[in-house]
Amino acid sequence: MQDVYPSRCAAEPELLPRQDPVVHGEWRPDAPLTRAQTEQFERNGYLVIENAFDPAELEALQNATGRLLADPSSLDRETIITERGSDEIRSIFAIHEQSRVMARLAADERLAGVASFLLGDDVYVHQSRLNYKPGFKGKEFFWHSDFETWHTEDGMPRMRALSMSVLLAANTPHNGPLMVMPGSHRTYVTCVGETPEDHYRMSLKKQEYGVPDELSLATLAQQHGIDAPTGPPGTVILFDCNLMHGSNGNITPFPRANAFLVYNAMSNRLQKPFAADKPRPQFIADRTFQPVAIRSPALLEEAA
Repeated sequence: MQDVYPSRCAAEPELLPRQDPVVHGEWRPDAPLTRAQTEQFERNGYLVIENAFDPAELEALQNATGRLLADPSSLDRETIITERGSDEIRSIFAIHEQSRVMARLAADERLAGVASFLLGDDVYVHQSRLNYKPGFKGKEFFWHSDFETWHTEDGMPRMRALSMSVLLAANTPHNGPLMVMPGSHRTYVTCVGETPEDHYRMSLKKQEYGVPDELSLATLAQQHGIDAPTGPPGTVILFDCNLMHGSNGNITPFPRANAFLVYNAMSNRLQKPFAADKPRPQFIADRTFQPVAIRSPALLEEAA
């Protein structure tokens, strides 16, 4: 397959135009998003949906998160990523395979249905994880485009995927919330440096390859500015696979916890990595390609 998004193969970075639509589905009155929301996502590359879950559902999700964090010994050890130099949990991957509540969340039409509409296809869960930033010790996530890594290391052919971050604790301006460059999803930033073998082992703690250069980041920031979407628990932030994003460390006493789900179009299944010797493990990049059986909202009754 022709590589329309080459990266990690040249001596200098480039800013390349996006070759794919942002919204693949056609808006209609019965769509799961309003026309204004759909246009906002297409324009900015991200969207904030408030009060997506009722208090009882949110409590169930928070309890499930607490169980994941409280008993790591019950989880697949490889899926647990700790902070550099400590045993503090940074991420737990494949949460929809290790928690019945999270599996039900991944299939909920308020998430998967929206993803299917925006991507114009049936979808599958490419990746799921719990992102956790403990108080005082939570480290940063440097600026990056997810698609650059999913393309080069996982073999995702085109920009037909998106992420949904379900806030399970308050994300405030102070505790390391997501930061995005609205509109940056229309520019693909190539990166320099060959992918090391088993790069994921270090990149999940601190990414050093597939990181945009400072000049490209400064250019995008000057063109688009930086937003920091925040919200109370129950808020959902969805963003395009190529949106430039990152987050600061958390030096407050208040932890940040988000359930993170990545949906990929079935027509955009992973192939051979475009700039790595072998694919990353299954818990990071799913290769079973099982379409999500979208379920109507009934999170508590079915997952309790």
